[in-house]
Amino acid sequence: MRRVLFLLPVYNEASGLPSLLRRIRETCEGAGIPYRVLAVDDGSRDGSQDILREEAARMPLEILRHRFNRGLAETLRDGLEWVADRASDEDVLVTMDADDTHDPAYVPAMLERIEAGCDVVVASRFRPGAEVVGVPAHRELFSRGANALLRLFLRIPGVRDYACGYRAVRVEVLRRAVFRFENELLSLRGWGFICTAELLWKLHLVGARCCEIPFVLRYDWKAGTSKMRPVRTICGYGLLALRSLGGRAERRA
Repeated sequence: MRRVLFLLPVYNEASGLPSLLRRIRETCEGAGIPYRVLAVDDGSRDGSQDILREEAARMPLEILRHRFNRGLAETLRDGLEWVADRASDEDVLVTMDADDTHDPAYVPAMLERIEAGCDVVVASRFRPGAEVVGVPAHRELFSRGANALLRLFLRIPGVRDYACGYRAVRVEVLRRAVFRFENELLSLRGWGFICTAELLWKLHLVGARCCEIPFVLRYDWKAGTSKMRPVRTICGYGLLALRSLGGRAERRA
């Protein structure tokens, strides 16, 4: 039977983890979805590790840990490689932020789109019916501008939201990307949150069929402060946009 594997990159998320894990458990158990959670703790020092160990006694939860903080790209990469090594082709990976801003209640709808033939389902902030709650105006303006840049250069059919990390991915397609790109799957490691857009681009390059569902981003549920560094992230988006030009030439070859 198909399982859902949740990948949570964790860095100082003690305030949001209990609620998020409870929502995952309730959503999957309520819908009869077999699931497992992989939390990759990137050197948290706020008690996140203790919370994960406690929750592992209540739910199917695996924990990987970095002794020191290594950044989102390496954290995400380690989780993706773990899933590619251990999951079955028919399983589905769901990536989510660990700060409780992504509601797991959308997972059943995402699985329906996977069953209908999509390889990647993006929870999109830019589809009719989507909403963003509690995001400061300057952050919302930044997100829309960065997303417009990526849409202009990456041009992935079926995708409007390139930066949101809430996605469902067919494991067979993920494994294809991991094996093709190997250590270069997430090559822009020093550029912060750009790794989520780079992953979507690499999945596209191996032929993933992408689609979206609208969702409500609950930034008002976030207890901590944002870890995004705007200048570094903007530079990263620009670098990915330039690299995508070579990727399109590669697909035409």
